[in-house]
Amino acid sequence: MPLLAVLGGAVAALIVLIILFKLVWRVAEPNEALIISGLGAKSKPVDGMDSLGFKIVTGKGTAVLPGFQVARRLRLDSRAANLEVNCVTQQGIPVKVRGVVIYKVGDDFVSIANAARRFLEQQGSMDGAIHELFTGHLRSIIGNLTVEDLILNRERLTSETRISAADEMSKLGLVVDSLQIQEIDDETDYITNLGRPHAARVASAARIAEAERNQEATEREQETERQNAAVIRDTEMKKAEYEGQVQQAAQQARQEVILKETRNAELEAERTEKRLESEIRKPADARAYEQVKLAEAEREERIAQAQAAATEIQLRAAREAEATRILGEAEADAIRQKGLAEAEAIKARAEALAKNTDAVIAQQLAEQWPQIVEAGAGVFGNVDNMVVLNGAEGVEDMLAKALTLGGTGLGVARQLLGNLNVQNGHAPNGTANGAAVVEVPKDAPKDD
Repeated sequence: MPLLAVLGGAVAALIVLIILFKLVWRVAEPNEALIISGLGAKSKPVDGMDSLGFKIVTGKGTAVLPGFQVARRLRLDSRAANLEVNCVTQQGIPVKVRGVVIYKVGDDFVSIANAARRFLEQQGSMDGAIHELFTGHLRSIIGNLTVEDLILNRERLTSETRISAADEMSKLGLVVDSLQIQEIDDETDYITNLGRPHAARVASAARIAEAERNQEATEREQETERQNAAVIRDTEMKKAEYEGQVQQAAQQARQEVILKETRNAELEAERTEKRLESEIRKPADARAYEQVKLAEAEREERIAQAQAAATEIQLRAAREAEATRILGEAEADAIRQKGLAEAEAIKARAEALAKNTDAVIAQQLAEQWPQIVEAGAGVFGNVDNMVVLNGAEGVEDMLAKALTLGGTGLGVARQLLGNLNVQNGHAPNGTANGAAVVEVPKDAPKDD
């Protein structure tokens, strides 16, 4: 606790010292001077000047005791005062002169002390004092000059004015940085008329010079136009030549491009052809060759099959022909044997018929009774209407009567037998062609 109290007291004392220092210490800015008056505020003698009753401080700081001393600031920067003077020249011509004076408080202690004594509390009145001071000096100086002097030698006016006002300015502690006469006017147009002859001469000379310059300019323009025309002609010729060269170069470039494109197209065509050769034509040729070979193989196979079929057909035809021949021969031999047998049988029947006709006929009738009945029924084929009594018995009786009519019935049986033999391909004995002729008696009864 005692340590904290000591520290707190030290900090408080430090803060109090800082506050007191801020209250006591004053610093002069670069563009001002501190005028300190009061107890013990005296300056040392400077440049033979006795000690003043106040202290001047510039560009540094100093302590000012509150209540015992007072510090005031005097500005040392530049000021400007406008001048406007109505006066009469040596020639009696009234003129109005406007100018400006740029001044400031001097930097030395004497000038600062003089300005502090006169303007410390009235620094705003400096401009009025300067205006009145320089107005008086300008009136007195302009009264001894002519208008021509004012116009032609303004430096003289400013110089004399500054010289004449230097003593008063020094007493006031002020110095002139610049004095400029801005404008001189007169109500009688003296200055204007003073300049007219010269203006006329100048205007005439200007017109002459302008005409000469115009003539020279025209000649120069014509010459320039001729030169421009020549330059344009040369330029156009060179341009045409250049364009021709450019066109020729462009044409050559196009030809080269065309040749290159043609070459590229040929190379591309060659590459395409090779690619087609390798990718399409060769595979196509291979497929075509394969198809041809397959077709040839198929054709040869078909030819072989056709030849085999033809051979088989020939063999089958030969076998069939041989079988047909053998069959024909067998049939012919069978027919021949059959014919021989039939001939033998016919011969035997003929001999038997010659020897015993009735017995043969009876045998024939017995063997071929169905055919005889069919042939007998054919006898009644031309009968349109026939009435048979007693049904089947009547028919049987009629046929029995027809077959048992003695010689007439036998003749009918012979005729029927001959017809049957002819139908079976056998000729009866006693005919030229082996056919038996059976004569039916003309007086044989016909059944209705």
